[in-house]
Amino acid sequence: MTDQGHQGLIAPDAALIETLALSTLSRLPPPFDAFLSDVVLFVEDFAEAAVLQEMGIEDPFDLTGLYSGRPVGVEPQTGDLPATIQLYRRPLLDEWVETGVSLEALITHVVVHEVGHHFGLSDDDMHALEDLGAP
Repeated sequence: MTDQGHQGLIAPDAALIETLALSTLSRLPPPFDAFLSDVVLFVEDFAEAAVLQEMGIEDPFDLTGLYSGRPVGVEPQTGDLPATIQLYRRPLLDEWVETGVSLEALITHVVVHEVGHHFGLSDDDMHALEDLGAP
């Protein structure tokens, strides 16, 4: 029995998750794409302990992605770091296995949600954008 979504028995690595996330970003329509060129994407196994503590999250598996930076339209300050979207591989993989949703669809959902923070979008706006970027 093969499950093409689970790619055999080997857990997807950070490079595959990054590829899927970049694919999602490439499918977003204008004008969103023009405002994302300076956003840096990272894939890590888990959020750092300080991030979890700051957000009041006790279980590191409860955070699959995070946007950091100033939203579009907010004037940058001297010394600002670039905006980032961080994806957390291990929580993503756990959610993938637990829900049965395809990994590509799950990553699309998380990336679109984090992009939404970059633009200050509502949850309804994020769902509409996610539908546009769906694989």
